[in-house]
Order: sequence, then C-alpha cells, then structure tokens
Amino acid sequence: MKAFRSTFVEMRGLRHHVREWGEPGAHPLVLLHGWGDASASFQFVVDALRGDWHVFAPDWRGFGLSGRSADAYWFPDYIADLDALLRRIVPHEAVCLVGHSLGGNVALLYAGIRPARIAKVVAMDAFGLPDRSPEDAPGRYEKWLNQLAAPQGFRTYPDVEAFAQRMMRDNPRLDAARARFLACHLAEPDGAGGVRFAADAAHRNVNPVLYRRAEAEACWRRVRAPVLWIVQSDPAWRRAAGVSDAANDAAKACFRDFREIAIAESGHNLHHDQPERVAEAIERFLLSQEQSCITPDPR
Repeated sequence: MKAFRSTFVEMRGLRHHVREWGEPGAHPLVLLHGWGDASASFQFVVDALRGDWHVFAPDWRGFGLSGRSADAYWFPDYIADLDALLRRIVPHEAVCLVGHSLGGNVALLYAGIRPARIAKVVAMDAFGLPDRSPEDAPGRYEKWLNQLAAPQGFRTYPDVEAFAQRMMRDNPRLDAARARFLACHLAEPDGAGGVRFAADAAHRNVNPVLYRRAEAEACWRRVRAPVLWIVQSDPAWRRAAGVSDAANDAAKACFRDFREIAIAESGHNLHHDQPERVAEAIERFLLSQEQSCITPDPR
C-alpha cells in the first residue's frame, strides 16, 4: 500500500483530519468520502493510481478523526469546510475533485457555487436526493426533535475483526484483507473494551431541512468544469433511493460537459469493490483533453 501521512488543521472552529498521499509539487487531487465512511477508504483507489498526484482526503466533520459538532450536522457546512480546505491547500489554482456519494454531491454543488475554483469533477454514485414535498416538513422536524431528545449511539462490536466481518456481510464483494484495513481505520474504542464506528452518532438523526432538487439543479447548471459520473451498472440502488430515471436524466442535462461510466460488478461503494477500474476511469478523465462523451465500461 502507498504510504500516507495524517495532518490536522483547524478550520471553521473544528479540528479536521486530512490524509495525504504523494509529495508537494505533484498535481493536487482532492478526494471526498461519503456518509458513514472516512478518508482511509480511498486507499485502494490511491494504490491503483499510476500518475504523480499529491492527494488530499479530509475526514468530514464528525467522521473519522475530525472534530465533532454539538448535536447536529448541516449539509452547507460540508460545502464551507471544503471551501476552507481548498483555500489552505490549493489557494491559487483550479483543482480536481473526486467525491463518493455525499462527497460527490458536495463536489458537484461546490463546482457550481465556485466554478472558477474547479478544473474537473468526478462524482461516484452521487446523483442527488429525491425531491421532498413541503407537506413532509412538520413530520421531519418532529422526528428530528425526538431524536435530539433521545440520542442513540452506533452499534458496538467486541473487536476490529468482528467489525470487519460485519462489513463483509453487508458487502459480499469486500474481501477479508480490505475489510480488515477498513475496519482498523473506521473503528474507534467504545470505552468498554470493544469498538464502534468512528463517527458522531448525531449523524444518524434525520435532516430536518428538506432536500430541494431544483436548488441542486440550479447549482449544477453553473458548473463549467468537465464532469464525470462513475456509477453502478445496475440502477436499482439509485431507484430504491428514490431518484427516478427521469430525475436522473434531468440531472445529467444540467452539466455542459458531461460523461458517464458504468462499472459492472459493483455496489454503491465502487471504490471498495472495483478500485482499479475506478482509478483507471478517474485518471483517463482527468488527463484527457477530449470533448464530452458517455462511455460504458466494457468489462
């Protein structure tokens, strides 16, 4: 495995953990993890990259080794944290962003909010959320208040090995070696001799602010950078998440320079299941000067 180093930076009142691979002077590349994950999960993709990159991968607030908020997490904070990080690590040039799920959605929105700061964007299984009716608002607020009043923690495991076994049950494509690596970096002591997921349990609370897809689309239409979506070949997961084919097609149409690659034999965690194919697709896109296209993965 390629060696990494950990740095900690103070941003917006919280101590953030940033994992780095490569050396200063190489082309910067920023990797953004998804919900329920941490920067370490990009290790397999970084190992498969062939180019000379200086990779930065933060743990989002409340995940991994980064600091935790009081009792709530707001999506705009991820955008502001990314903005603060980019001002620190690449203040004077447009940067390439790669994000998975939550991280991919942050990357796509940020590319429309600050289009001059982004050179290219790769979003893995990050197609937004289903639109919500205003009528859902009272129930969502009530559920959120109830969760704040009776907080729940994450499940505990007797040891890291048990945590790794759980990850393999959840994702049969994950082999034992990768599961153990992820478990070592995604677990923390539970204070009673076991381990638990290294994240603030407040992330389990429902977001009381309804997702407005029209707002996301307004940001996407401002993106000037070329965009690559890397998705599962089977759309069942997206459809089950509530994003219809029509909404997905409308999202693609928002981007001026768009292409898509579907990866076979993969679930939502494409960077765990097929890191070599993902790394190849990322580098081909980032280093290419071709115009937009939509390319199926032939394998």
